[in-house]
Amino acid sequence: MNAQVKVEPPTLDKLREPFPQHHISKLPKPTKAQNDAVKADFKKGIRCKICGGWHHPDVVHLDYVGHAALTDRLLDTDPHWYWEPVSFGQDGLPAFDQNGGLWIKLTVLDVTRLGYGSADGKKGGDAIKEIIGDALRNAAMRFGAALDLWHKGDLHADEPTAEEAKEPKAEMPDAEWARLAGLIKATGTDTADMCKHYGVENLRHLDQDQYGKALEALNTKLARMAKAESDQKAKQSEKPASDFAEVLEDEIPY
Repeated sequence: MNAQVKVEPPTLDKLREPFPQHHISKLPKPTKAQNDAVKADFKKGIRCKICGGWHHPDVVHLDYVGHAALTDRLLDTDPHWYWEPVSFGQDGLPAFDQNGGLWIKLTVLDVTRLGYGSADGKKGGDAIKEIIGDALRNAAMRFGAALDLWHKGDLHADEPTAEEAKEPKAEMPDAEWARLAGLIKATGTDTADMCKHYGVENLRHLDQDQYGKALEALNTKLARMAKAESDQKAKQSEKPASDFAEVLEDEIPY
């Protein structure tokens, strides 16, 4: 009769095991100066071959473990793990603090530890998911999960949204860009302000709806500029009535 092999149940040490390379992603961490430089002139950015994003060429990338990979590790350690907010609001939903962040309690193998997540001022459904993912990574780090990656740099940052993770982002056709660029130049519009208004790093990433609205706004601005210039020329060409009287008076023969 074959001897039965005793299988030891997972322990919290499972969370401290290094993550395989295919579970590790790259997160760009630009400085404020680098962000400002690209916002002011998108040509100072590059399509990154590491993360697929558009950013300054000198940006440093940090290793991080995403929400899905961390969840897989938690399930391997304890199929019954769970998290809950530290407090609830009067509406029964998780209570966020004054900074828009969320404190949570992560319980694995009946051990509970705190974590905190934030999305740096972002709003909407994607921001909520980022906050939860960030809080879980922060709490799991207290168990030792991906600790070898955390010590290499500040990884308390948002996991890229689904929109940000698309690589590469589609760019508008050259003909459409030439038309938009011509209007931008003609109206003297600040490209950084336009990027900020439409929430893109590069105006060539505008979708069709945004492109149409941008064209309409620029054409309206151009028409106003042309009318103002025309009115100014008309005003300058007008002569006072006294001037006409003097001319007529000079022409009367005596």
